[in-house]
Amino acid sequence: MKSILLIGLGRFGQNIAEKLNELGHEVMAIDCNEERVDNILPFVTNAQIGDSTNAEFLETLGIGNYDVCIVAIAHNFQSSLETTSLLKELGGKLVVSRAESDVQKKFLLRNGADQVVYPEAQMAKWTAIRYSADHILDYVQLDERHSIFEVSVPRKWVGKTVGELDIRRVYGVNIMAFKRNGSLDMGISSETVLGEDCTMLVLGETRALQRCFDI
Repeated sequence: MKSILLIGLGRFGQNIAEKLNELGHEVMAIDCNEERVDNILPFVTNAQIGDSTNAEFLETLGIGNYDVCIVAIAHNFQSSLETTSLLKELGGKLVVSRAESDVQKKFLLRNGADQVVYPEAQMAKWTAIRYSADHILDYVQLDERHSIFEVSVPRKWVGKTVGELDIRRVYGVNIMAFKRNGSLDMGISSETVLGEDCTMLVLGETRALQRCFDI
């Protein structure tokens, strides 16, 4: 369990708070809007109304005591930038800030952010890849070259074993697990038979995955 300071309770911030609550983390939520603070109370350990660009207010929160500080402020880049810089100055261990453009990302990294999330761009890429191919059900990019895809089993593979297809040698792709009815099965061997009743989690270079599954 981690102690997390979350600043900005718009849609993005609220979704983060709800997921952190689900994962069992302690969350202190901050926003200048009283209604947003009231709405988030069921999902966080504590919440306060306050101006995150005010150094004196931030000092009262004990910034150095949090494992992670997340700046989820949207549509006000000046506030996001000032908040990010202050958090780092006040001892933030890990400051993660939201960006809405590449330019914002660069400024945030130069002014205190340890990491930057770019939800619009990330979701746009996910949507483009997910819905431009018939086989893809989910997608996670690990770095510039490698990804994990959840894909349906190609029809020509159904009824064949992993060893018979020799996927790793032929395509440079690794089958990590099978997913049936929402449950993962990682007990894969060369004798495992591929069926229509499951999907596969596959890992490899993005280009190799694209060739393998016509993505």
